[in-house]
Amino acid sequence: MRHWGVLLILSAAQFIMVLDTTVMNVSIAQVVDDLDTTLTNLQTAITLYTLVMGSFMLFGGRLGDMFGRRRIFSIGLVVYGIGSLTTAFSPNYAVLLFGWSFVEGIGAVLVMPAIISLTATNYQGRDRATAYSVLGGIAAAGAAAGPLIGGWVTEALTWRVVFAAETVVCVVIVLLVRTIADDPTTESGRMDWIGTILSALGLGLIVIALLQAGTWGFIRPSGALEIGGVEITPFGFSVVPFMIAAGIFVLIGLVHWENRVVDRGGTPLVHPKLLRTLQLRSGLVMLVAQQAIIGGMFFVIPIYLQYALLKNAFETGLKLAPMSVAMLIAAFSSPKLSTRYSPRHMVTLGLVLVIVGCAILVTTINPELNDVLFAVGMAIFGAGFGFIAAQLGNVIMSSVTDRHRGEAGGLQGTAQNIGTSVGVAVLGAMLVAAMSAGFNQATQADPSLSAQTKEQVAAASADGVEVLGRDQLDAVAQQHQIPADEVSALVDHYVDAQLDAIRLAILLAIFLAGIGLVLARRLPVIPGAELGEPAPVSPV
Repeated sequence: MRHWGVLLILSAAQFIMVLDTTVMNVSIAQVVDDLDTTLTNLQTAITLYTLVMGSFMLFGGRLGDMFGRRRIFSIGLVVYGIGSLTTAFSPNYAVLLFGWSFVEGIGAVLVMPAIISLTATNYQGRDRATAYSVLGGIAAAGAAAGPLIGGWVTEALTWRVVFAAETVVCVVIVLLVRTIADDPTTESGRMDWIGTILSALGLGLIVIALLQAGTWGFIRPSGALEIGGVEITPFGFSVVPFMIAAGIFVLIGLVHWENRVVDRGGTPLVHPKLLRTLQLRSGLVMLVAQQAIIGGMFFVIPIYLQYALLKNAFETGLKLAPMSVAMLIAAFSSPKLSTRYSPRHMVTLGLVLVIVGCAILVTTINPELNDVLFAVGMAIFGAGFGFIAAQLGNVIMSSVTDRHRGEAGGLQGTAQNIGTSVGVAVLGAMLVAAMSAGFNQATQADPSLSAQTKEQVAAASADGVEVLGRDQLDAVAQQHQIPADEVSALVDHYVDAQLDAIRLAILLAIFLAGIGLVLARRLPVIPGAELGEPAPVSPV
């Protein structure tokens, strides 16, 4: 039992790292109302949280190599606990943004790579494969339990209690951290600051562009970026593709810089030769695809339940329960199955189930919920994600030697959180853009609406309309002085556009899963428990 006690401690840390975003997603409506903010602002907070983690995860992994992973793990838990407590007592959106998106994000940057590296230090061989499968299952459990925990606590008490409880968990883990074994630090004490800046800048440019694509436009500018009152529209196009291209060029520059650091005998933020390892690269790309799907779906589905169907947070959690149960069963049965089936087979099975589940869910997006069909779709989707989540950690970490464990842990954390951030940004942007276009198109084609009302809708749609519930639309109509006899038709057009946009976002998730099926062909074909360690990367 003592042998697996370390895994229990690391799993508890993993659980609260994953729990946060799903709790926030299921409590969207209550948080928006409590802090007197908007859904768009909350989407920004969710994406910035994962952006901070994704951008600086390599930095966190490097700190573990320099000062000891257990020490950085402890410091990260303290920072994370302070951020959770700040979030719990946040009086407004600005404090929430600071405590959750930044302070908690920084804490997670220190904790998550350390979890991955410390697991490899404390377990070997088949035990290590089992440990990574369990951690994958715990990640799935956090994603699955979030809607239930967040929904129940939000309705019975308040969403703030969840974040306060996370602080207590952090304190308990810190008190037990001495039981975790750690490798002695052998790396130099110099940080690759230029590499850190380049990685954060490159990733940040890409994700922020994706986040704002629904507002700024993907290609043609809509609500353009403004700086000092001046709209930024390069060559008449949206700034989004230019920001993405700039981010890619910065990341290319990062690779060149890291090669230069290695040539000079220094220690890079991440060794460029690691990314030439097919197994590592395939695992990371697959992880980005997986997280993009689950992150986007965990943003879209609660919007349907809370804004289109007017479910409260607890009711939302109950509707997601079939997914939670199926995800847990699949994730925790995966270690046994992985002794017989390869990661390629397990991930492929998972993606097929994700596609089938999403396809069923698309048919249920209607003004009246088909409870049985929705539950079946969520269960199949959850089982698919559970099978995938339990595989990729072992694929990634078994592709590197002990020396590069911190770098691989940083890369894994980066892929996980950037994937989530991209999923929320892309599916969220798609939802807002499709809803705005559909609402405006239906309104303009309705002969019963006045020209003044059509002009107001066109102006609002140009900048991306807010996601609102039917019960909120009357108040908005009165605020904009829409004639009373036109409100009903306007609300119907809005709700129809909202449902169409949600369906389109889920179809995009199916498309991403289809890409994942192609990527999965490059995963290992031997059973996961038998994955061995590769030849070492050349010394730096």
